[in-house]
Amino acid sequence: MHGIPPVDPGTTFDWGKTSADYGQFRPGYPASFWSRLGALGVGLTGQRVVDLGTGTGVMAREFARRGCRVVGVDVSAGQVAEARRLAEGEGLRAEWAVAPAEETGLAAASWDLVSASQCWLYFDKARAIREVKRLLAPGGHLLTCHLCWLPRVDAIARETEALVLRFNPHWTAADWAGVVPACPSWAEGEFEVAAMFRYDEAVPFTRESWRGRIRACRGVGASLAPDEVTRLDAELAALLERIAPLAFEVLHRIDAHFFAPRTA
Repeated sequence: MHGIPPVDPGTTFDWGKTSADYGQFRPGYPASFWSRLGALGVGLTGQRVVDLGTGTGVMAREFARRGCRVVGVDVSAGQVAEARRLAEGEGLRAEWAVAPAEETGLAAASWDLVSASQCWLYFDKARAIREVKRLLAPGGHLLTCHLCWLPRVDAIARETEALVLRFNPHWTAADWAGVVPACPSWAEGEFEVAAMFRYDEAVPFTRESWRGRIRACRGVGASLAPDEVTRLDAELAALLERIAPLAFEVLHRIDAHFFAPRTA
């Protein structure tokens, strides 16, 4: 999300603790998103892609389905193991690396696209920018993107966040206003915005998949003790029985920035 802190005061989090739920329940971007990227020439067969902060490989696996040569990079060995397992289960050709986004160890000037979905906020910006520029081949681009629910307009998201905050009052990602800048401040002077888009779409869930999605949240499965996650999940199940049908949709805001690096 744009504008939220990368840390929650007084707590630490580990995405590797959520890998199973993350891989199963965090939704990928809808077909409309990939159609928009396709119009920008992103995700074409043979394209060479590095997906930074790949997590369980949601973006990387979709690039692989589209015939790209893709390497998914993440600092969490647990996330990369889950990404590899899911890719192998689909018979997808992809490579994986456990490494920080700021120092991937991959070949310089060899990649058409570097992507970063929902993770750029966690990087050391100055070092990540240098690494992206090092990785990109001439004419290459950086893609950053997000898929975030809108608690100020979606009641299920809002009620769920209130529950999460009862268990983890330090969680700072709640009540996101949905503001997407035309150009993020960190990119100024470093990249030109070649294109960007922002739109809203309802993402389908069941009660079970929404519970899994919340367990895979930074403020829940990545931060809380296992017994706290279990208790929160039980209360969320009861909440959904009261306020949601068996299947429902949650409104999300989708955005992407497609950057060309500035040259000196």
